[in-house]
This record gives sequence, C-alpha cells and structure tokens, in this order.
Amino acid sequence: MTKSIEARALSKRYRLGGGVHSTQLRESVIAFLRGASAREDDDESIWALRDVSFEVPEGEVVGIIGRNGAGKSTLLKILSRITAPTAGSIKVRGRVSSLLEVGTGFHDELTGRENVYLNGSILGMRKREVDQRFDEIVDFAGVERFLDTPIKRYSSGMRLRLGFAVAAHLDPDVLIVDEILAVGDAGFQRKCLAAMEGLHSGGRTVLFVSHNMAAVENLCTRAIWIDGGRVRMDGRARDVIESYLASYAGAELSGTELQLENRVGNGDIRFTGIEYRNVDGTPGASVRSGEAVTVRLYYRAEQAVRYPSFGFRMYTTMGTLITETGTCHHGMVIPHVPAGNGHIDLEVELLNLLPGRYSLSLWVTSASGTAIYDGDVRTALDVEVSDIYGGGKALDSRYGIVYFPQKWKAPE
Repeated sequence: MTKSIEARALSKRYRLGGGVHSTQLRESVIAFLRGASAREDDDESIWALRDVSFEVPEGEVVGIIGRNGAGKSTLLKILSRITAPTAGSIKVRGRVSSLLEVGTGFHDELTGRENVYLNGSILGMRKREVDQRFDEIVDFAGVERFLDTPIKRYSSGMRLRLGFAVAAHLDPDVLIVDEILAVGDAGFQRKCLAAMEGLHSGGRTVLFVSHNMAAVENLCTRAIWIDGGRVRMDGRARDVIESYLASYAGAELSGTELQLENRVGNGDIRFTGIEYRNVDGTPGASVRSGEAVTVRLYYRAEQAVRYPSFGFRMYTTMGTLITETGTCHHGMVIPHVPAGNGHIDLEVELLNLLPGRYSLSLWVTSASGTAIYDGDVRTALDVEVSDIYGGGKALDSRYGIVYFPQKWKAPE
C-alpha cells in the first residue's frame, strides 16, 4: 500500500531564549553567526521531539493525542514543512493542506476571496481548479457577505470557518488539522467532522489532533500518543485512548491536588492549590450532585499584577469540554493582585452535574488576554450521588452528564 507519510527518527530541538516559534531562516542565520562548529549546551535547549518514527498509509485517518506541550504541534509543523527537523527525515506525498491555527496561511491585507485563490496557488492548483470548488468553499464557510472584505476584519470564528473550508475543499492528498473542534459552534463542528469523513471515504489521508477523545475514537481508526516528545503508543484508536486516559487515572489525583505539567505563560501568578467547600463551608474532596459548592483557587503572585482574569475549563473523562468560565465572562474587574499568596472563590449555587469524575484545567490571563498561567494545570472534581429530585431515586452516571432543574405536570 502507498505510504502518504513516512517519518524516520524525527527530532526537533529549540534553543531556550531563541523562541519556540523561530522561523527556519532565523534559526539558520543564528546558527551561521555562531559558527557551524559551535557547541550547543544541552542545558540551553529543549527537545520538543525525540526519535519519532511512524508511517501512515494512503487514505488512513490518524488521531494524534497527548497532553499540552507533548510535541504534537511541533510534529504537525514539521509535517506541514513550516519548520525543519533537527534530525531525522520526513516524506509526505502529494498536496498537503494544514490548519494548525485559526487562519493559517491567510494574508491579513487580502480579502477572503483573494485568500482562497492564494491558498490554492500555494497548493499548486490552477485558477480554474479553484474556480470549480469556490462556491462549495463559500457555502461551507458561510462568509459570502464578507468575501470582498480584508481578512484582518474577520472575527476569529469567520477566519476559522474559511480556513477549514479552504483546507478541506482544495483537493488535498493529506489534510492536517489541529484542534478544529476546540473552536466554533456545534453546527460548524458537525460540518467539519462530516467533511473529514468525506475526505476519508475519498481516499484522502487525515491527521487529526484533538483533546476530544470521543471525536478521535469516532473519526479515527488509529491513534498515535505523543508523550514528552516521543511516541508513547501507536495502535488501534480505542486501545491508545484507553491507555492515555488511564495515565491520568494512574496519577491518582485527589480532589484537592494539582497536576502541574507543561505550563505556558510567564508565571507571574501560579496556582498552588484548590479546595471544594460544601454548603456548610467545610472543605471536602468531593461534592454532591445538585448541591451548592464553592471552588476556592489558591495562588501565589511572584509580583504585583494588574487586571488579571481567573478561570477554568471543565472536561469529561473523555476530554469533552463541558464548560469554561472565568471572572472576565462575568464582567468582574480585579484591578490589582499584590505579590504573595492569595485565593479567589467561585460560588456555584446548584451543581447540575450527574455523579462521576470530572477534570478542571485552570488558567489566568492578563488584561490583554495573554496567558499568565495555563496548560495542563489540572485537578479532579468528584461528584457524588444524591436524590436530586427528592423522589427517592438517586441518579447516577447512566443518566448522562448533566441534569436540568425541572418539574413534571400531568393533566388534571
């Protein structure tokens, strides 16, 4: 069977202080100025990938999974020829279309229409080939009214829709998609999944990166788990996902412990602990479904920070995002956080989660919205069974994820 992708012992090293997002040109110039024989101190560099090898046959849909900072995005950038490996080799056959970030490959000063044709030319397509698919792209993206507006005036959602529409419809042999399901509404996500399934049925190769394990399992026949820059496991999607999720469970994280890995941001504020307080104000490792709970986040500010926002994302054990909330979503303004230890409380009047274990990922952003502390800063929330409706029947995880406060009324 024809191989679409062949990776042999791929490794990628970034010099600390040089920036993970350095371009190939910049890396080459710096290396030249330092001299080809200059010895690089391992203490001043980080290996984003080490000895990664795999093959992908033509027409296969492969999920790439792993925690934040594991090396997934670096691997995709190498496959997309955005950056070059430090060692090893990569062969990708055919046209490669990538959507690694919102609006990847767009030129801000060009209109939506012009960017569609620009992306087509980058893929080596003739104008008449793009013409044949143009209406499908516009219909999928839903941006017809704004086609002749410069991309820089598009919202992030519009850029995402057009970016995916271009990537999926301009006849790629290999489609590389990073976290497309993390943004956009439910309708758009369904269209994306349907488009990727269509590519698969048409014999196209798809690499799909996502933290949504349910989507990976449903869409992909195979998964590759990247951990610490290396291939931890490569095999049937269900088997790899089970092992990946078991690695979280194996950490035996309690409801009051933080798992700090691959943090991004400048670290001016760092989370140090979490506490769940019950109705009576006493701390506990778990809470009961349908009751009130206060989530207390403890932190330490290394220096005074102005106008920070605190928040978290909540996930199921399969990685499905249940909700994200933060002080900024409530219009809460925190003018100043002094250096030292502190805490902030989130009061939940009614926890409408059914019993089970959930994961929280914590974050802090600056006034401009950039990360101060984010990534795999995780903890567990255990929700216990209770008689939510007062009818003598306790609801458990067999009844779903959430419940809705409700009343039944029979006709008299």
